[in-house]
Amino acid sequence: MKKGWKDSIGLYDDNVMEGDEFMSKTAKKADRHPRKKYPTLGACGLDCGMCPRYYTAGPSRCPGCAGPGFFDRHPSCSFITCCVKGKGLEVCGECPDFPCSRSESEVEYRGAPESSSYPSYRNVFPNFRYVKKNGIEKFIAAQKARIRLLERMIKEFDDGRSKSFFCKAAVFLEANGLKASLDEAERVMRSENIEKSDVKARAKILKRIIAEIAVKEGVDYFKNYWFHLLSAGR
Repeated sequence: MKKGWKDSIGLYDDNVMEGDEFMSKTAKKADRHPRKKYPTLGACGLDCGMCPRYYTAGPSRCPGCAGPGFFDRHPSCSFITCCVKGKGLEVCGECPDFPCSRSESEVEYRGAPESSSYPSYRNVFPNFRYVKKNGIEKFIAAQKARIRLLERMIKEFDDGRSKSFFCKAAVFLEANGLKASLDEAERVMRSENIEKSDVKARAKILKRIIAEIAVKEGVDYFKNYWFHLLSAGR
């Protein structure tokens, strides 16, 4: 039976890989290709667990930074080489030498163009600072809460065109904002008698609510979408 992204994620399970041949192949590569404990956070600070490609089924799916099978699909990068392989760290924010010349400035990261295919660079330095102040375990716990809500959005509200929108929401909103959006969406669907099978209507409702909450919280990324809804009278 063909597996979807949900079947192949294994976010925090160290036993996600099966098959003697694959395990043997992976073991042989272990020294050359280190595996991160938390692939949902890139060594470079990106929220890999909130990337649309992380939730894609098939060969184009990315397993996260230095996750299972990562090096079969991606070349290594200077961050992985220095941070993971060279120093045994999960992310640059753990390094006593951070920030270093390997990173761009925070201004450059925040000014990087947004892509619907990848996580936002705007959170790179905030992620670094959070890890440096609170430790990687607390960061992952907070990220995991948002990932669980994102998984629910994709599973219950994605109409085939909204996954990237939901991934951006998970990057820019805290868990309480995401949960409030889902709770309000459920309330609206009950009041308007929206069937669970009407995924298109469900996606539209949730996206409108997310955009409204995000704009109120000062998240600029969703402003254009929100203004488009206002101009369309929705």
